[in-house]
Amino acid sequence: MKNGRVGDTANTIAVAIASLLIGAMVIVVAGCSPAPTAPDTGSVPVACVVELTGAAAGASQYPFATIQDYLDYFNEDQGIEGVTVELAWVDCRTQQASRVAAYHRFIEHNVPVMLMISGAEIFKTQAEKNEIPILGMAQTESIMYPPGWIYSVYPTWAESFAVWCEWILKDWMETRPPRVTVIGPDAVAGAPAIEPARDYVEAMGIEMLPTEYVSSYTPLDASTQLLRMAERGTDFVFIAPIFTTAVPVLRDAERLGLKETIQFGGLENTQSEGLLKASAGAADGYTAPRTNPFWKETDIPGIRLLQDLRQRYGRSVGFQGDEANSLTGIAVVCEALKRAIDEVGYRNLEGRHVKEAMDGLKDFDIYGIKTITYTPDDHRGSTAVRIYRIRGADVIPVSEWAEAPMITP
Repeated sequence: MKNGRVGDTANTIAVAIASLLIGAMVIVVAGCSPAPTAPDTGSVPVACVVELTGAAAGASQYPFATIQDYLDYFNEDQGIEGVTVELAWVDCRTQQASRVAAYHRFIEHNVPVMLMISGAEIFKTQAEKNEIPILGMAQTESIMYPPGWIYSVYPTWAESFAVWCEWILKDWMETRPPRVTVIGPDAVAGAPAIEPARDYVEAMGIEMLPTEYVSSYTPLDASTQLLRMAERGTDFVFIAPIFTTAVPVLRDAERLGLKETIQFGGLENTQSEGLLKASAGAADGYTAPRTNPFWKETDIPGIRLLQDLRQRYGRSVGFQGDEANSLTGIAVVCEALKRAIDEVGYRNLEGRHVKEAMDGLKDFDIYGIKTITYTPDDHRGSTAVRIYRIRGADVIPVSEWAEAPMITP
């Protein structure tokens, strides 16, 4: 069974369902014929809703390629005896209606677990009702708290921002508090994702200035917003959520001469190869609170595996920087599936069994990248955050690993 393929993005994406064996379903994109199945094997789907086209596509294709790589590797080199884990995916085109349609189609066909690159917030109540665990890759407080059927492998973006604020305070020399402005699109995964940390960081001694909004994930110009920041006396700017947002902000800041007085940073998804290549040097000094190592840190076994798998399977997509989180996420899902199937068998597998297996993960090491632990009160998996800085063409750590706080709604 081959994974789904994205077709012409101008056309509406539909999904067709093909039954494989009793209790085992797999979903393919319309236009593909169901592949034949051997009678003595089983197949279990991992459903994935991903933004391969639309406003967020510039960042989503990279984690998706990593998910594909790891599933191929898991089936070939580790695997579950007698069972193939299939990737069943839909490109939601960064559109909420398409995301909702994909979710319900997967639910109708009893998939046991889902991966969502972003946008899992709206499914929190439904996931509990439908008893389907979701591994989310873009984390907000509304997803994580109170813990339910959605899991992560890193803290929320607001919590990572709080660690970044703690770090800038360490070297702050003036008697007044540092002034920080957040900028990004007015979307759930944009600037509003940082807002839950406002009270927390102000209590530690940060002056949070009004949030500035840009027109989209890929704004054409941010000059007006930057000039307002300068008038308010901004010392630090924090950009969310992805590198296509950061590139025009940094270019405009350099053109306006603001990089001499304002320091820039942002979410780890902004600190990427795309930023390095497209900013033409404007990103030098840019900092980010990373929850995973950069893709070039090959002293870490999981990063070497990340690179080896891309070479082994020959996918043309390169690396951006946050692929280690994608590898961690799909590794958690595969381990949970393996444990659940070992417990109940693949013909009896349901979402509640996968959730029970995920709840049982304690100090689960992901190839030296990080260890994952879930508790009834904390589904973040890991709380580790480290500050990285861009120096020339390199992205290097400038702090030790710190533990992110828990910032609940």
